[in-house]
Amino acid sequence: MAEKYLGESIGKLGFGFMRLPRIGDAFDTEQINRMVDRFMSAGFTYFDTAYVYEGSEDALRKSLVERYPRERFQIATKLNLMFAKTADELPGFFETSKERLGVKYVDFYLLHGLGGPSIEKAEELKAWDYIKSLKESGEARHIGLSFHGTPEELEEIFRKHPEAEFVQLQINYLDWDSEQVQSRRVYEVARGYNIPVTIMEPVKGGLLASEASPAAELFRARDPKASPASWALRYAARLEGLITVLSGMSTYEQVADNTATFEDMKPLTDEELAAICNAADALNSVPRVPCTGCNYCAPNCPQKLAIPALMRIYSDYLVHKTAPALLHGYGFAVRAGGKAKDCIACRVCEEHCPQHIEIADTVAKLSALVD
Repeated sequence: MAEKYLGESIGKLGFGFMRLPRIGDAFDTEQINRMVDRFMSAGFTYFDTAYVYEGSEDALRKSLVERYPRERFQIATKLNLMFAKTADELPGFFETSKERLGVKYVDFYLLHGLGGPSIEKAEELKAWDYIKSLKESGEARHIGLSFHGTPEELEEIFRKHPEAEFVQLQINYLDWDSEQVQSRRVYEVARGYNIPVTIMEPVKGGLLASEASPAAELFRARDPKASPASWALRYAARLEGLITVLSGMSTYEQVADNTATFEDMKPLTDEELAAICNAADALNSVPRVPCTGCNYCAPNCPQKLAIPALMRIYSDYLVHKTAPALLHGYGFAVRAGGKAKDCIACRVCEEHCPQHIEIADTVAKLSALVD
């Protein structure tokens, strides 16, 4: 069971290899090496990547696998079913991941991002049978899933697949009671089945690390020396049944701050937990772009902008006041269409918006931040 990784063998901090520093279009290998070295020297050993994290598995090979003995660390990577059409294609994804990583086995292998239609696709492609075969062969020491769905969907997965040894869930203090993510409820489902949990997005993609948000002001009033990120990480780490808490670190300074938080981890007091609840309330009270995600606008856009996604990203800026943390999500939002700067302000989208949002003006403001 993955339970044996709880405690001293992993610690509670994991390195998410998703938001790595770059110089231009290339990874900043020198800084990544320093980040890995600081992380390892602090006694932490869990690294998380995925087939679809562009360049990440190769970067992990160069900065970790080729520089440290294999027994010193654990690697988690993931099988994303979006590219698969038949069950026969699944082994190719795993073999590619092993080749990129330069390993003969992975410690944790996950079905990536299950939720909604991808749950049924996993059944159709017999993906669970496939990763179970990797467990049996020893090529994957532990098998599980990362999850972005409803509590009911997660419970159904656990009922059908007792072979699932762990689950990766999005948990942070802003999403704990949100209607969309439902962090609390999916965590409670996992605990109900005694399934160990890996936490992703404890700092919500860097948004909860902002030094300029209303939450940061509240935290500084209580402890001027503690970073906003440290509050978010301590909130996540307080939960029971954890394998690790992943942080997608992008700079050496973030690694230093995160490792220091976990090396000197102190349980949250009732007063500190109340401060975090107040911080969540403060963030939730900030007015956002009133986009409901109905998507009436996007089909009419001549530039093929993913307008609802862009509205959500700009809303995140209004709340958290941190442009750098938006870039990763923005990169995904513009993959299949135009960038914010491509908007020609034709305002056709606005004619179809039930909320009467000034979309073109909002896109222009976003472009000034990210393009």
